[in-house]
Amino acid sequence: MKEYQDKTIKCVDCGNEFVFTARDQSFYEEKGFTNEPKRCKECRNKRKNTKDNQTNK
Repeated sequence: MKEYQDKTIKCVDCGNEFVFTARDQSFYEEKGFTNEPKRCKECRNKRKNTKDNQTNK
């Protein structure tokens, strides 16, 4: 089993740093995700809401 350590990543949208926790890294691996997140939670939510609003028109 891999041992993960928290990583600090800079959001590509807002430029703020966020922590990609060891627990999140384990979850990503379980789901088969190969890329680390590029956006903080707030920017991911904004992006998701924007996409949802465009689809509902």
